[in-house]
Amino acid sequence: MRIAVTGAGGRLGRALVGALEDAPFTGLHGPIAWSRAEFDLDAPESFGPLLDRERPELVIHAAAWTDVDGCAREPDLALARNGAATAALAAACAERGLDLVVISTNEVFDGARTDGAGYRPDDETRPANAYGWSKLHGEDAARAALAGSAGRVGIVRTSWLFGPGKPDFPAKIIEAARSAAERGEPLRAVGDEFGSPTYVADLADAVVELIEADAFADPPIHHAVNGGFTSRAGWARDVAQRAGIDIHVEEIRAGTWQRASVPPRWGVLEPTPLPSGVPLRAWRDAMADYAPTLVRKLGPRSGTRS
Repeated sequence: MRIAVTGAGGRLGRALVGALEDAPFTGLHGPIAWSRAEFDLDAPESFGPLLDRERPELVIHAAAWTDVDGCAREPDLALARNGAATAALAAACAERGLDLVVISTNEVFDGARTDGAGYRPDDETRPANAYGWSKLHGEDAARAALAGSAGRVGIVRTSWLFGPGKPDFPAKIIEAARSAAERGEPLRAVGDEFGSPTYVADLADAVVELIEADAFADPPIHHAVNGGFTSRAGWARDVAQRAGIDIHVEEIRAGTWQRASVPPRWGVLEPTPLPSGVPLRAWRDAMADYAPTLVRKLGPRSGTRS
């Protein structure tokens, strides 16, 4: 099966390409990796010719504008990049009878629930910010475009991604914790925003498993996250401990820092069962694999334990 990945230069895109290279159903040549140079969200008119030239059978759409504060400041641009561009790709796939998998986000939900349960795929979507609205528009447009066509659509929602690439939450926390420790100050982190940290390598494996099992017919929407949940402050404590940084984490409310975007306070997704019946591992177990490589990459600084 010829599979193309948009956003192949990003954190998740690289993980998807790596997972697909190990998948037997992608053939000898492996996946088609489209970075921004080949697949530009600001040039949707190029999507059709790109599909005709590369001739994939399925496209995994991982490209997105994920700067949530940027989306809040420029909602029209967010809608164009995350909504209209996805709609254009879906329409081009529908015209050619190609399958499409769209990577989406927990931020299509408002995060206002208080019952402690994770959001299910069939729960009502009600985004609380421009990023969530733009991603939901992309979801809806993809489903509408491919309805009744020979191509099929699947949607995979996830949350709080971490892994190699540009600085992620763990990398930022290590740098902030080291600086705070040098100043003799606590590390301040948000204690009333919750989600499921998800390792991109694990998410990529889940997407590959869903594709291999042809699991997008019923239901078409899947939630794929590492097991368990925590607050930003809880995640920061875990990161600091793994990095050997002896520091007190002071919990603050989300409204303490003024931001252009308002993230959902309860961003927890209930994972849908994978075809194998084996769920993604707990987020702490994924962090245990990831943290040593990250710490080595960032190098030592004062304030850490030897």
